[in-house]
Amino acid sequence: MGAIAYTVAFEGVEARTVEVQCAIAPGLPAFTIVGLPDKAVSEARERVRAALSALAIALPPKRITINLSPADLPKEGSHFDLPIALALLGALEIVPKDELDALVSIGELSLEGELVPVAGALPAAMAAATDERGLICPKACGGEAAWVASATVTAARSLGEVIRHLTGQKPLPPSEPGEITAAATHRDLRDVKGQERAKRALEIAAAGRHHMMLIGAPGSGKSMLAARLPGVLPPLSPAEALETSMIHSLAGLLTDGGISRQRPFREPHQTASMAAIIGGGRGAKPGEISLAHNGVLFLDELPEFSRPVLETLRQPIETGEVVVARANAHVRYPCKFLLVAAANPCRCGHMADPARACARVPQCGDDYLGRISGPLMDRFDLRIEVPPVAFTDLDLPASGDSSATVAARVAAARAVQGRRYGPAKGIATNSDIEGAMLEEVATPDSEGRELLLKIAEKFGLTARGYHRVLRVARTIADLEGSANVRRPHIAEAASYRIAFSKFS
Repeated sequence: MGAIAYTVAFEGVEARTVEVQCAIAPGLPAFTIVGLPDKAVSEARERVRAALSALAIALPPKRITINLSPADLPKEGSHFDLPIALALLGALEIVPKDELDALVSIGELSLEGELVPVAGALPAAMAAATDERGLICPKACGGEAAWVASATVTAARSLGEVIRHLTGQKPLPPSEPGEITAAATHRDLRDVKGQERAKRALEIAAAGRHHMMLIGAPGSGKSMLAARLPGVLPPLSPAEALETSMIHSLAGLLTDGGISRQRPFREPHQTASMAAIIGGGRGAKPGEISLAHNGVLFLDELPEFSRPVLETLRQPIETGEVVVARANAHVRYPCKFLLVAAANPCRCGHMADPARACARVPQCGDDYLGRISGPLMDRFDLRIEVPPVAFTDLDLPASGDSSATVAARVAAARAVQGRRYGPAKGIATNSDIEGAMLEEVATPDSEGRELLLKIAEKFGLTARGYHRVLRVARTIADLEGSANVRRPHIAEAASYRIAFSKFS
């Protein structure tokens, strides 16, 4: 006797189809799972045995072998419980085998036979749709998986419901997609008193997805500014929302099957490990840079992060993806994020205030910011000094544009970029352009080129810095509605670049 059920194993955001083959043969009673299972998968036999016992289904006194094929692919996670149980039920001829051929299943079983939600329902549904199969999953995962319209998703509360559905006793209705999660109420840019230059830089960063560095004394508003960035970013497109949600699904961050159109905003603590930031650990899970995909990664107190963690950011910033390499796995995750970093000018934070600065000024500032390597600093397009706000300014009424007004200008600039590049070119924002495309769309007029060459020579810009000034200038021109990059655009873009010229 034998039967086959189907499930998936996760490799990054990809879900690979796995055959769960069950064979019941004469011999001493045994229940064996083979095919590179991890501890959680190996323990599935006890959960499956208890769940079937709760349904008054007794296992035969024979040798039961479960093979997870392909056998050389590592199998991790508790979502193998349900497909193992279904393969076993098919071999016992309790459920029709032809029904199992048309389904992919995921789900953890409790000892009473209830289905416990698992991570990864969205990529599992994508894999099921690719194989032209339906998906059976726990009830709590149904709304999430149903966002894949090309797959029929059935969600059940227990193994008993799955059996009654497959045998036709009580068919379950297809699941409906969860609600689009409402965007949280954003803090308004008008809450930040003063700091008009920093607000302008924030708008440019949002419009072109340019990385930004904020340096200023404690309490000057660096974190306040960064926290208001999500309020000026355009919502995720449907394709971006699905791609981002697949990563969050693997991390178990989706709730109630809802998908958010709000761009992610991740702010890990300075003590975060390399695996937490880049990805890795058990199962090579996505890190903060991947969870911030299509959104914002905010690193407050940047010099306080460990040097190895900071240096590993350099390649993902350039490529927009990260490969988590381990002895038993090489997993690729997308990580196209907008990096915003903040730092004090020195350890005490008061280098510019003679009355409060320590005795090691200015050496303490060089030592503190020296923890940020030149190659990493070179990747920040906008470098902003955030001065302290005077006490008298705190009592003034709110000034400047609101987040809604700035968001409208950002959306208009992004729309210009979308029409200019189009999806066929694989370019979404000005930060992505390079090579011939950069020369085509960002070449300045003669006065602008002359100014840029003088700045590059005087401040010793690297080739990367030179090109990043052009990209920022192109974004400034888009915000202004200008078809060409002109001298004022170059001047403003360069002013953000040379704010800390020793790192250029």
